[in-house]
Amino acid sequence: MNRRRETMNFGNLEMDHRIVEGLKEMGFEEPTPIQQLAVPQILAGHDMIGQAQTGTGKTAAFSIPMIEKLNPRKREVQTVIITPTRELAIQVAEEISKIGRYCRIKVLPIYGGQSIDRQIRSLRQGVQVIVGTPGRLLDHLRRQTLKVDQVDMIILDEADEMLDMGFIEDIEEIIRHTPAERQTLLFSATMPGEIIRLAHQYMKEPKYVTVSKANLTVPQIEQVYYEAPEKNKLEALCRILDISDIAQGIVFCRTKRGVDELVAGLQARGFAAAALHGDLSQQQRNAVMRQFRSGEAELLVATDVAARGLDIEGVSHVVNYDIPQDPEFYVHRIGRTGRAGRSGVAITIISPREYRQLRLIENITKSRIKRENLPTVADVVERQKETIKERMLQIIEEGKLGYYRSIIDPLLDEYDPIDIAAAALKLSMDMEPSVDEINLDTVNFGNTGARPGMVRLFLTLGRKDRTSPAEIIKLVSDESGIPGSQIGSINIYENFSFVEVPESWANCVISCLHRQHVKGRRLFVEPARARR
Repeated sequence: MNRRRETMNFGNLEMDHRIVEGLKEMGFEEPTPIQQLAVPQILAGHDMIGQAQTGTGKTAAFSIPMIEKLNPRKREVQTVIITPTRELAIQVAEEISKIGRYCRIKVLPIYGGQSIDRQIRSLRQGVQVIVGTPGRLLDHLRRQTLKVDQVDMIILDEADEMLDMGFIEDIEEIIRHTPAERQTLLFSATMPGEIIRLAHQYMKEPKYVTVSKANLTVPQIEQVYYEAPEKNKLEALCRILDISDIAQGIVFCRTKRGVDELVAGLQARGFAAAALHGDLSQQQRNAVMRQFRSGEAELLVATDVAARGLDIEGVSHVVNYDIPQDPEFYVHRIGRTGRAGRSGVAITIISPREYRQLRLIENITKSRIKRENLPTVADVVERQKETIKERMLQIIEEGKLGYYRSIIDPLLDEYDPIDIAAAALKLSMDMEPSVDEINLDTVNFGNTGARPGMVRLFLTLGRKDRTSPAEIIKLVSDESGIPGSQIGSINIYENFSFVEVPESWANCVISCLHRQHVKGRRLFVEPARARR
């Protein structure tokens, strides 16, 4: 098949121009380390073992070359991707669909808990890529509703987690259904003996690719994060900016489109913001940098690639509006502030589903990012008042008020001096307290049986695990970062426990503990149901 080739700044790889378009639309500008190493090996047809943690861009590392190798004219399944959970299956399928949106490929996630009849109908219509959990994949193979005799690539994603969940025998049975002449890829954060055995048995001279993050260090600056729902991130950022004393700030977005949308949103709310990304000409880039260096623009909104090489003194704040896909990018970003011994602040805004990525950054950089509560409307109004008072005191100290006193003097006999001053202030600033009350709460957990302001969580950890309240407090605190003193009542039963945490911390605790390994088995955490 004759495909038009195109090279983009993504490891200087030649790819189908439709894949390039999909990547550009997603905002990819350069590969992460795992993508740099893995994509050429996979394109060359090698079996490969990739050791990389979640959050390093490994899904794109196998999706890009996989899509390149697919034949969209064939209706048969050509690639099977095995994942440990249905959440990951959906996530992987969505990313493949985005990367290959212009390639006319069909991707189907299949997992338990969804109607199998619906999956069978989709399979009959023709699908090139299957992303599934081991149990449901085996179910379809045994029913003969899934044919894998044309499969030329099989991918095991998060293999160590599938090992921990007891799926290895299921995976081996699935592999045995596929042709012997195939390309096999295995991705895993760790390499226990059973995974190495699996690789030796089912892979042919695999290439080994690993990404080491051992040497990442962060500058000595203040690091904080705020939690906000995705739909309210702009309003959350505006409140943070309103109460922060920002001299100059750089705000990072993941994509060029995100940069343009954020700049438009900030400008509409009165912030002096300018965009910097790869679509700007050199002349436009120079103009933006002049605005930022001169102080005409207080905020520079940029992508990672566009900000590379910038050396600007006086940047007081860096804001991660989108959490970076790789911890290395986080270190590069926040290194833009706190230079030459100056103080600096790095702010990250995350949605409830991004706590795992935040903890990965903390673990790899060996730093702790402090949690802050989003400013309330009252906080913003109070900050506005303080700013006005500071400006007024500055004007009084400067003097030169003779002309204005001549206007005020005739009014003093008839009106209260405070009312006159307030009217003058309103006239000069045309300002009313007009901050809209927008609900930035994350999730309504409903009635979990906890006291007001708290959420009661259910944990699959109990007396049979020889656990204690002190151990639960340590586990919750260490994994989520919540101070132990804020953890409420704990009730331990034979097979499970209940623990109360503040509502503002509930998303964080659930995200950080759910599906983690504790005392040799996987822990499940969810909001409790109130007793009836």
